Amino acid sequence: MSTELRRLRNYIAGEFRDAADGRTTDVVNPATGEAYATAPLSGQADVDAAMEAAAAAFPAWRDRTPAERQKALLKIADAFEERAEELIAAEVENTGKPIGLTRSEEIPPMVDQIRFFAGAARMLEGRSAGEYMEGLTSIVRREPVGVCAQVAPWNYPMMMAVWKFAPALAAGNTVVLKPSDTTPASTVLIAEIIGSIVPEGVFNVICGDRDTGRAMVEHRIPAMASITGSVRAGISVAESAAKDVKRVHLELGGKAPVVVFEDTDIAKAVEDISVAGFFNAGQDCTAATRVLVQESIHDEFTAALAKAAADTKTGQPDDEDVLYGPLNNPNQLKQVTGFIERLPAHAKVEAGGHRVTDKGCENGYFYAPTVVSGLKQDDEIIQNEVFGPVITIQSFTDEAQAVAYANGVEYALASSVWTKDHARAMRMSKVLDFGCVWINTHIPLVAEMPHGGFKHSGYGKDLSGYGFDDYTRIKHVMTSLG
Repeated sequence: MSTELRRLRNYIAGEFRDAADGRTTDVVNPATGEAYATAPLSGQADVDAAMEAAAAAFPAWRDRTPAERQKALLKIADAFEERAEELIAAEVENTGKPIGLTRSEEIPPMVDQIRFFAGAARMLEGRSAGEYMEGLTSIVRREPVGVCAQVAPWNYPMMMAVWKFAPALAAGNTVVLKPSDTTPASTVLIAEIIGSIVPEGVFNVICGDRDTGRAMVEHRIPAMASITGSVRAGISVAESAAKDVKRVHLELGGKAPVVVFEDTDIAKAVEDISVAGFFNAGQDCTAATRVLVQESIHDEFTAALAKAAADTKTGQPDDEDVLYGPLNNPNQLKQVTGFIERLPAHAKVEAGGHRVTDKGCENGYFYAPTVVSGLKQDDEIIQNEVFGPVITIQSFTDEAQAVAYANGVEYALASSVWTKDHARAMRMSKVLDFGCVWINTHIPLVAEMPHGGFKHSGYGKDLSGYGFDDYTRIKHVMTSLG
């Protein structure tokens, strides 16, 4: 006897709708491998409707004072807190993440980030008014850009939705947001929450696949496109947006180097790095998955990290002892497995390296905590993003080689340095070519500080006051005093 699947729907102009042509896709719980819902497979008609709704709502939302928009965002933050258990349930079904960690590690920062942008929008400033030419006064206006087309990823569906809609709405823009086709449930719930607070058309959600996202980016109405996703997807978005000179905000892949010097407290470093590498099954662009260890402590560190991996647990969301859940989908499981199957002969799997199929994990996409050593700089697993619970280890001789190895990839999102030598830490933070450098820690994020990368990791900043840069435009107004 089959169980009826829940029906998720688009949210456009203040109402929930099916796709105009009725198409749907199944949504699968990665912890069980079973479908639990259907979601619209939105086409051009749905994209048109959402964009037109956002465009119609923009003038009135733009003209609200920052204090009025702040009040709305604070209500959204309060509603997220009040309905936290519903959001957690939706996200856990979306992703298979542990319930306890979703409650402790995602809801609080999401609420805090919304409240940060609610307040920060009242502090947006330009150059002070002044006379830069005789008889003329200049002022600078900072204005919202208009309708924003936003595409969120499947690794943090709720949190990445917040990173996108919060600065956009705070600055006075209207939004059309598309979740990943594998994780739409929590975003649809977010639409219900926000829709009860802001005017119709200000916030819209459409579900669909990459073709839906492409139609959003290529649409004539949006003034900017924002995506968190793969490098391939980012390049595609940039190419599409270039056709009508749209702004683009890209947060793409990562291959974070974790540089461990010989004076490091090994026990603390191993404990912190293993959590930062395996958290969320390594499905994090900033994950501590590429470790570079000074050769004098390489063997000791590798043995300790392998033991930490062996002691790390993955499993079902309701298991309080697990650090992470399944990989998000069958394709991701295939990708991670492929990296391990293609390892060169000189590589050594120190821990893990296999799918987990016991203790209730038989049908889910679970992969064991894995550590691989003996690798060379040009190996595939060093150069390309695995996006799974796999930590690689390389050995380096000195600071110069550490820098060369760390910077010797196409990604440049995040990095960390582990040393007791302050001067060395400062030297490394200067020369590491990454948007973020952590020292003796890895992965903490705060609303007040920017997050974003260089090179193939994209451009533009999330979080902080810098997060407004892509969501606002600068206008010069000059008036004659005569």
